[in-house]
Order: sequence, then structure tokens, then C-alpha cells
Amino acid sequence: MYKFQSLKDHVYDYIADQILKGNLLPNEKINENKICQELNISRTPVREALIQLSSENVLENVPRKGFVLRTLDSKEAAEIYQVVGILDGYAAVLACPKLTEKTLKDMEFYIDSMDLAITSCNYEMYYKQQEIFHQLYLMECGNSTLMDSLLKLKNKFLTKNYDLSQMEDVKAVLFETNNEHKEMLRLFCEHKTAELEIYIREVHWDPSKSITEVTI
Repeated sequence: MYKFQSLKDHVYDYIADQILKGNLLPNEKINENKICQELNISRTPVREALIQLSSENVLENVPRKGFVLRTLDSKEAAEIYQVVGILDGYAAVLACPKLTEKTLKDMEFYIDSMDLAITSCNYEMYYKQQEIFHQLYLMECGNSTLMDSLLKLKNKFLTKNYDLSQMEDVKAVLFETNNEHKEMLRLFCEHKTAELEIYIREVHWDPSKSITEVTI
């Protein structure tokens, strides 16, 4: 069923996209007037979206300066990985018996698409494809509170950008991550839920990876 998107949600998605593209930098003030002009909307939904992003710790409301983009320190990033691993693993267990053959084929398609995106250094496309891959099973977990919690936690990694000066290292990391997606799909197909939960928690969201990777 189509979900109506409010103006606040529209602004929220716009800001998130600007962060991912590197157009909004850490500790740089968010220009509210510019967002209003670019989206041709009033200030109210912009403020609402900024307040929501601030409540999710993506932004910080600095006195006498306004909203700025936060950066994660290594300890906070590792802690988030630990929590996301537990929640994502649980969501996968809930979703596994509900996945249809079509959904599994769709997941395989997006894994192949990610390989192509990595090969062509299209990292923005990689991010979009992996987001859809995860959404395919998360949508089947049947727990909207769980999905919302995962989204808010993952959004904290929006500021993590790839270092293009080390492109080969980036490609190696992403190919390794996509190999993890392939292993997850195998476990989904074989309905090995116990192994799947452990793999997602201990491998895919291994806290030691939190320094070098973006949302995966």
C-alpha cells in the first residue's frame, strides 16, 4: 500500500540525500532558507525535519549557530554496529519464513547490481542498491517498530563518505561486503535462520568494521 509522504518526510529525505552526496559537510551549518527555496516550501516542514534529524543524532542543534551535521566517533560507531547487528539479525529471522521466491530473486538481482556499481565506481548507486536489498527482507519482518528503529540507527552513518583517493581499497571493502550479502541470501534460501542471525550480527555488522565502512 502506498504511504503518503508528508512535507516533513520529503524534506527529511532531501536532507539525507544531500548528506550522502557530500553536499552537506560535518560541522557545517544547515542553510534552512536554501532548503526552503530549493524545495519551494515553507519553513515549518524544514524545521520539523531538522528537529527529527536532531532527535536521531544525525544533526546537532548548536546554540547561536543552528543545526549542523554531526560526526561519529569510533566508540559511538562501534556501539551502533552492535545494536544494529542484533536488530537486523532478529528482523531477518522474522522475515525468513515469509520470503517468496520472487523476493529472493529480487535480492539476487540487487546483489548483481551492486557488483556492477562497485566495478564502475558508482558508489552512490551502490548505496541505493544495498538499501533496497535490505529493505526487501525488512519489509517482511512484520514489525514496524523494529524497522523504524533500524532506520534511525542506520541514518547516523549518513555522513560516512568513501575516500576516492584510495579507490582500490574502497572497491575491495565493498566487494567483500557484497560477498556478505551473497552469503546472507544463501542462508535465507536455505532457511537457516539461526546461522543467518549469527552471521548478520557477528560478521555483517562486526563492530570492528564501523570505522571503514558506510551503512551496509
